[in-house]
Amino acid sequence: MNKPGKLLELIEVVAGYGGEVIISNTSFSVLENDFIGIIGPNGGGKTTLVKVILGLLKPYSGQINYFPRTEPDDRLIGYLPQVHHIDKKFPISVEDVVLSGLMKKDRLIRRFTHHERKLAANQMELMGIIEIRKRAVGELSGGQLQRTFLCRALISSPKLLILDEPNNNVDNKFESDLYRILHDLNKNIAILIVSHDIGTISSHIKTIICVNRDVHYHQSNMITEDQLRAYNCPIQLITHGEIPHTVLKTHQSLSQ
Repeated sequence: MNKPGKLLELIEVVAGYGGEVIISNTSFSVLENDFIGIIGPNGGGKTTLVKVILGLLKPYSGQINYFPRTEPDDRLIGYLPQVHHIDKKFPISVEDVVLSGLMKKDRLIRRFTHHERKLAANQMELMGIIEIRKRAVGELSGGQLQRTFLCRALISSPKLLILDEPNNNVDNKFESDLYRILHDLNKNIAILIVSHDIGTISSHIKTIICVNRDVHYHQSNMITEDQLRAYNCPIQLITHGEIPHTVLKTHQSLSQ
């Protein structure tokens, strides 16, 4: 069996805003078959790390390598943002949102070919939203909106899919379907998912990155209380049903 190749690697990356360091000590690689969960407290740097990977934020120091290209693009990375960051008042249809995933930065206005519209239709069919393709995004539920933007992220056939808190503001049906969809996608592409809910994602992901200013990579989908305490990474654990879980003690440094 061939060893999976690298898609990207970060080497001693330090990044932040206005001179303030938000993440440091950041070194890890993403391989072709990875399914990585990014966890950490609010304000710990999860969003900053994603922006660095997407090429939206230039690091203060360190190196980011993309393979086989020298910088990220939509053929390498597909991105599913948080739905509450989307302007739902913008007059655009589901189909147009999906097709916008094929737009290039140097050519934002153009006509889409029959082949491209067929690609969009295929994605919407797979996600169960083909019947609402002409509906305005402002009329969608949270789950329908996530399915729409997931189609947009996947239409260019990226090698890596990044999802930012995909369970926020969604209906129960989408939440129950999401990990089945991701499991199937992971057969062909790598996945990096940002979440505050380690209890839900731990049974699906393969490895974990804990982000709380420093960035720690765990080559397992299990993380212990001692590790979380050592890395000063407080995580809220929420579970339902028969998901195995551990209740963590209060971090002493945060309770004083």
